[in-house]
Amino acid sequence: MQRLYDFLRRHPTGVDSFWAVVLLGFSSLSIVFDGDGVVHTAAIVVVSLGLCLVVALRRKAPVKMLLLTAAIGVGQLIFGIRAVPSDFGMLVIAYTVASAPAVPRWASRCALFGALVSPTLTFLRYDAGKNDQSLSFQIFSVALFTVPFVLVWVLGDSMRTRRAYWAQLEERATRLEKEREAQSRIAVAAERARIARELHDVVAHNVSVMVVQADGAAYVLDTAPEQSRQALETISGTGRQALAEMRRLLGILRTGEQAESGEYVPQPGVEQLSDLVDQVRGAGLPVDFRTEGESRDLPSSVELTVYRIVQEALTNTRKHGGPDVRATVRVSYRGDDLELLVEDDGRGAQQEYYEEGGADGLGHGLIGMRERVGMVGGSLTAGPRPGGGFRIGAVLPLKPAR
Repeated sequence: MQRLYDFLRRHPTGVDSFWAVVLLGFSSLSIVFDGDGVVHTAAIVVVSLGLCLVVALRRKAPVKMLLLTAAIGVGQLIFGIRAVPSDFGMLVIAYTVASAPAVPRWASRCALFGALVSPTLTFLRYDAGKNDQSLSFQIFSVALFTVPFVLVWVLGDSMRTRRAYWAQLEERATRLEKEREAQSRIAVAAERARIARELHDVVAHNVSVMVVQADGAAYVLDTAPEQSRQALETISGTGRQALAEMRRLLGILRTGEQAESGEYVPQPGVEQLSDLVDQVRGAGLPVDFRTEGESRDLPSSVELTVYRIVQEALTNTRKHGGPDVRATVRVSYRGDDLELLVEDDGRGAQQEYYEEGGADGLGHGLIGMRERVGMVGGSLTAGPRPGGGFRIGAVLPLKPAR
């Protein structure tokens, strides 16, 4: 049944042509039993063919068919051609013009005008003065024949309004779907950028520590085996930490799966800064680490931001600070803000590094810091330190922005 319905919707002109043939058949029966003369019969045939053509092409050319119907109706009035079954096509074209959304409004109004005046003109042409009925009955008869024409037009106009309403709903649904897809793409891009920052911080820090330790172990392998063993232990521990971080990131990417350990590794935060500093000290970079103010519970986003900024800053110190560099890390709780300061006394970084936002190899250094700080509503400053070296400062709000 659905296939038949879909077929009929795809071939509207064919359906209209079928009903036009049926209407022509009824009109032909009327012509056969017509007792009028040959001329009148020929006129009826022309009228019937014209109105059946109107029914067949009503959706393909509604305005032209309306004009043809008007011409046929005027011709019937002028030449006194009696009503035939094919006159039903006038009702059909009135509905079509009123309901079709692509038809100009003037055509719809013309159809309404015809629906109002046609019964009256027909009565005046054929019945006025030919019977002794009362005036009130004649008016009632005209109104009775006018009602179907007007109702057909009203039904068509209601269908036009309803179709326009559904078209607006479909357009709105389509627009919302496109907006939803765009938001999904933006969310995916933001998540990919976040994971890229995480990967950069994990890989850049831990691998640089492992490289430094491996170079040192190779240098003192023959002369100081004990130092080589300690360096290898540091490499092993750093590698395990990197694997744990990578496992956490992969756990984020998995959907509906459990990590092998049954739960994901928690995000690093301020409490893990001491371990991070010890790791960096073990890699040969002296770090002075202090916490000021009364510590308190921080939002998880701020915790991770603090850890990553310190991690990235100390990694950059090892890469750009030169020999005999020392670093300082300060974490200060100030009212509703947390102030973070990481500086060193080395030779600093190239000017374009902090002016362009970070171009350290993968290009995610200071860019990643600024993005992280911006997401929690904080501010970041980075640049040369007076007297030499490099300084990174951040102010992070401890309460979410309203």
